[in-house]
Amino acid sequence: MKDMYELVIKNGNVVLPDEVLGLDVGVIAGKIVALGEQLHISPDTKVIDATGLYVLPGMIDMHVHFNEPNFGHWEGFSSGSAALAAGGCTTYADMPLNGNPPTVNKAALVLKAEAAAGNSAVDYVLWGGLVPGNLEDLEELSAAGVTGFKAFLSNPGGEGEGRFREVDDDTLYQGMKKIASLGGILALHAESEDITAALSADALRNGLNSARDFVASRPPEAEWEAVARALFYSERTGCRLHFVHISTAAAIEMIYDAKQRGLDVSAETCPHYLILNETHMEDLGPVAKCAPPLRSTEEQEKLWEVLAQGKIDLIASDHSPCPTELKVAPGLSFSEAWGGISGAQSSLELMFHEGVNVRGLPITLISQLLSGLPAKRFGLQDRKGSIALSLDADLVLLNPQQSYTLAAEDLKYRHKHSPYIGMTLSCKVAATICRGTVVYTAEDGVVSTDSGEWLQARGGLFNV
Repeated sequence: MKDMYELVIKNGNVVLPDEVLGLDVGVIAGKIVALGEQLHISPDTKVIDATGLYVLPGMIDMHVHFNEPNFGHWEGFSSGSAALAAGGCTTYADMPLNGNPPTVNKAALVLKAEAAAGNSAVDYVLWGGLVPGNLEDLEELSAAGVTGFKAFLSNPGGEGEGRFREVDDDTLYQGMKKIASLGGILALHAESEDITAALSADALRNGLNSARDFVASRPPEAEWEAVARALFYSERTGCRLHFVHISTAAAIEMIYDAKQRGLDVSAETCPHYLILNETHMEDLGPVAKCAPPLRSTEEQEKLWEVLAQGKIDLIASDHSPCPTELKVAPGLSFSEAWGGISGAQSSLELMFHEGVNVRGLPITLISQLLSGLPAKRFGLQDRKGSIALSLDADLVLLNPQQSYTLAAEDLKYRHKHSPYIGMTLSCKVAATICRGTVVYTAEDGVVSTDSGEWLQARGGLFNV
């Protein structure tokens, strides 16, 4: 490959799956073709000096809500993917529920794909949905290239005809049988509707509208019951499961134990459960409202413990944006405010800051949770998730010692609210590269807004 590289990352601390080495990375046609010391560079080669920086595989964020079609005024592919690029993410998975129509049949998937085409800074996959009444649509969605299916065990919010709805037990069971027959995977929002609806109704009747009241209406028991029920169904249907945004260590242990028994199941958590707690929800207000809610500091520490033990499969942002007025409009109570955290731009920096710089966890562990493990779980490992020969040159350069305080104007979101504004982070993304194309630099901002491609699944595999 002498003299042929189109791009070389020089002198970086390259984060491999099990170690960090001082290497150059050579790129041709968007692929990693060389890893070595002092690669030969021709006059035409673009060179990025990574001295003093970590070079990590780009984050794969398997859980974002970009709300198109027809709800791009909340967050669309253009603004959302720009935020991800600025945060070191090179591949994301868009959820099916907040667009109108939601992605529960092939026609809706086509609308979603048309909205994304040419409007994404980085690569993406698309989830389909499992809702009451769409069992007959699952096979067509699978054939059309969705990465898997998403269902809610509790009310997902939103109003109006055709909006995404939670599954009843029969739909869940029959859907899991169908998805198993397709070789697919089901992602679950695991909170019990019976428990949360009853407690929320009690709070409403009694005028209980505070952040603590909201936390009490969605207790850990609601998560535990839903996880146990879904695992029971998985054992009997053979359906692969992925539990999204798990907030408690006990639920992680349940899922991990099921995996040890041979079930094909996995669990994600989110930076907000590891960085924020219920006191932040009180202090910051609805900007920190999410479901499941933020937990106690004691629960947060337990979550870090199971993370360090390797019992969590991946970390995703669950970026769930909305117009600012739905968070902070005058007279809006905490219970009335939209429940979702805007955080996609900050995931990698938050996890490196807290996990590596504060808690001293290996950077290889954090990198695996953000990149390597999601790639393996969702069939992308032959293309993405690691810095290795023949894989996509999806790279993020991270300055491990550049402290800065996050300000609203730093955010690329359509609506610039986030519970992380004002937080001082001890690291900063310097550049993001997607398939060999520089899509973001700290100096110039997002420099490529249409480089992303839809990676369509085919029988559990992806076009490579």
